Amino acid sequence: MAVVAEPAARVASVRGVRRRTVVAAILVAWLVLFAVLRGRQTLALGAADLTDLHRWFNSVNDTIGANRNSNPVFLYFFNEIRLVIDTLVTFIQSLISEPSAGRPVPVIGWLGVVALVGYISWAFGNIRVAALAVAGFVFFGLQGLWQESMDTLALTLSAVFVSLLIGIPLGIWAGLSDRVNRAIAPFLDFMQTMPTFVYLAPLTLFFLIGPASATIATLIYAAPPAIRITAHAIREVPATTVEAAESLGSTRRQTLTKVLLPMSKRTVVMGVNQTIMAALSMVTVAALIDAPGLGKTVVKALQTLDVGVAFNAGLAIVVMAIVLDRVTTAAGDRVEAARKRGAGRFGKWRQPLLSAGGAAAAVCVWLSHTYVWAAEFPGDAAAGGAIARTADSVSLWTQDTFGGLTNGARDLITTALLNPFETLLTESPWWLVGAVLVAVGAVLGGWRAGVTAVACVASLVATGVWSDSMTTLASTAVATLIVLLLGVVVGVWMGRSSLADRLIRPSLDAGQTMPSFVYLVPFLALFGATRFTAITAAVVFAAPVTIKIIADGVRAVPQSTVEAATAAGSSTWQIITKVQLPMSRGALTLATNQGLIYVLSMVVVGGLVGAGALGYDVVAGFSQGELYGKGLAAGLAIVLLGVMFDRITQAAARRRARTPGAR
Repeated sequence: MAVVAEPAARVASVRGVRRRTVVAAILVAWLVLFAVLRGRQTLALGAADLTDLHRWFNSVNDTIGANRNSNPVFLYFFNEIRLVIDTLVTFIQSLISEPSAGRPVPVIGWLGVVALVGYISWAFGNIRVAALAVAGFVFFGLQGLWQESMDTLALTLSAVFVSLLIGIPLGIWAGLSDRVNRAIAPFLDFMQTMPTFVYLAPLTLFFLIGPASATIATLIYAAPPAIRITAHAIREVPATTVEAAESLGSTRRQTLTKVLLPMSKRTVVMGVNQTIMAALSMVTVAALIDAPGLGKTVVKALQTLDVGVAFNAGLAIVVMAIVLDRVTTAAGDRVEAARKRGAGRFGKWRQPLLSAGGAAAAVCVWLSHTYVWAAEFPGDAAAGGAIARTADSVSLWTQDTFGGLTNGARDLITTALLNPFETLLTESPWWLVGAVLVAVGAVLGGWRAGVTAVACVASLVATGVWSDSMTTLASTAVATLIVLLLGVVVGVWMGRSSLADRLIRPSLDAGQTMPSFVYLVPFLALFGATRFTAITAAVVFAAPVTIKIIADGVRAVPQSTVEAATAAGSSTWQIITKVQLPMSRGALTLATNQGLIYVLSMVVVGGLVGAGALGYDVVAGFSQGELYGKGLAAGLAIVLLGVMFDRITQAAARRRARTPGAR
């Protein structure tokens, strides 16, 4: 076998070297032509300038607005969907956040909500999680953000309810049918590839600005995890177990309800967890289309550069994310524990205690419905004011103390990396940049990736925001490069050291639960409203997933191979660079793919703090009616960038997997 494997590995190495050589030649040719053609045919467009496409989008928006209540498609389809979603959101808001039925307070006041949250957390999790949930929700009131937090929770619950109502049955169907799974996979890929920003503009066109559009955008973003994980859970049930049930005469329905669903319950709960986290993240971003809640507070604070208020609201979002994550994770752990060990030594007391706890929660709900003191959160929100003032003070102290260091790092990266690359992209002729993207895509991913790049480049030109797209691409490329460097360093460390993995992974897991908006706040305090703020936030946002993928790839390298290299006298550096990283090329390519998608999403959100380009165009389109068409085109450009790089990196990963001797 070794005699066969050695030539195969040599062929793979030669092909890899040839691809790298071709890519290098393409880049050199680009630089030479740039020096000759700089500044020509750049398709630059002023901030207030519009193309014919943008004006057409504006016209479509105006036409839809004028005929929304007369056109049958809107009257009997889109308006009905908006009415149903609005009714659901309004119902949940009337329960916990907004005055209802002529009352100055919601149906269930703060005491009832806290009691219900504590009871549900205990029933589905454990007493420690219940204590965390109660403390977290009381903290919202102490911050002076009770109503904003409940609005966020109401929108999240609405979106999660609809997502699971659609996602779990569809996931079960996909788990049972290969044909259905293949049919929906491209749509799920597309939904998860698009940055969160781009859902918003098209949905406002059909459902207007407000909670309905926010909820629909959220469920589009949150449904794919529920579908994918449910399908995966069904498929992971051992075939022998299913065959045994069928041999005993079980019908398909009995096999599903008595075997498949019970055995996949824990994984399905994990899907619910991911759906909730995705929904909370999207609900905060949806503040840009007038979704109520904590996101709106953060957006207003970011727009006015009020670090203290943004930090206070961002902290509330983080606390809510932690509480929801812990409750659903504990629910999954309880399902697994019950499956393995039964009820446990306190099992006989659990049901009576739950009954007593339910009665106590019901009393609290009644009190909060009846008495003002239990309905309106008491106090003057002193904690929130103190947090905001402390954040402002820390921000000023940090800028005064470390301003030289942070500004030096910002200026170094901006001057050495960002500005030159942005100049190369924005001042090269558009056709030259397009040719480079197509050629590199074809070399790395094959002819299909090249065709995808051609379609995306042509569409980017048609959007009329080519120059802004290149500016966003420059920021994305620089941030992705930093993410990959960080991912390789930390990922290799974690992959080689179990202790490092145990110490670092919990922080990475926690980082992945936080909505994207939250990352902007501390870096706004450090760097002000600049492009570098968005890039730094994007690096921190994308680093956890990249690091974990690389760490898992390094750990998957056979230990026998590492031991053989060690026995041959290889140093630690040689083992990493000659054995573990080359054999983890598939993981590195996947990490690049995920890093790009996460970074692109965050760089666009950074339009709120000075990143400009496509992110600014989208935000301006929401706030200025005459720029709506340009904002819609910018959202489309973001999708095209995401699709192009996703397809190229995925194709490159598949090509590596097919290459003999590659991992």
